[in-house]
Amino acid sequence: MSIIKKISFLSIFISIIFISKASTEDLKKVGKFKDWEVMVMTEASGKVCFAQSSPVLQAPKKNKRDARLFITFRPSEKISNEISTTAGYEFNKNNTVLATSGNNKFKFDIKQQGFAWMTSGKKEKIMVKVMKKGSRIMLTGYNEKGSQTIDHYSLLGFTKAYNAAKKACS
Repeated sequence: MSIIKKISFLSIFISIIFISKASTEDLKKVGKFKDWEVMVMTEASGKVCFAQSSPVLQAPKKNKRDARLFITFRPSEKISNEISTTAGYEFNKNNTVLATSGNNKFKFDIKQQGFAWMTSGKKEKIMVKVMKKGSRIMLTGYNEKGSQTIDHYSLLGFTKAYNAAKKACS
């Protein structure tokens, strides 16, 4: 996926994160599956469906952040399995954002405006397979000052949430 498309989609995620509890016509909750929830958003270009989760554990503990892990489908743009994350701060450009589950490690290549994405669709598909089989995934990032943060995400409900998001956009 092109960097321009990822950046343009960034504005959508920023608005999703900061949307109040009040529902809007454009954003609908499809369901909650243990630690994951599925949302569908309607844009002029078509439907955007995604599963998201918040960390079950964050380090350092004293610094609560609005972190999220997403998997997104945008059929009008022929995009599926797009994995992105935010740690609730602007990522340091000099350090890697890394997802780890068991012996599997996945690097997020693009860091912009507080979000990180992978550039390889092939790696995203592999990460989805790992997430379906795993119980937890850990995301490590660094803020602009270089301080490390670690977010632990439960994968309970991920497969059902993934399937619901994919189905909602099929």
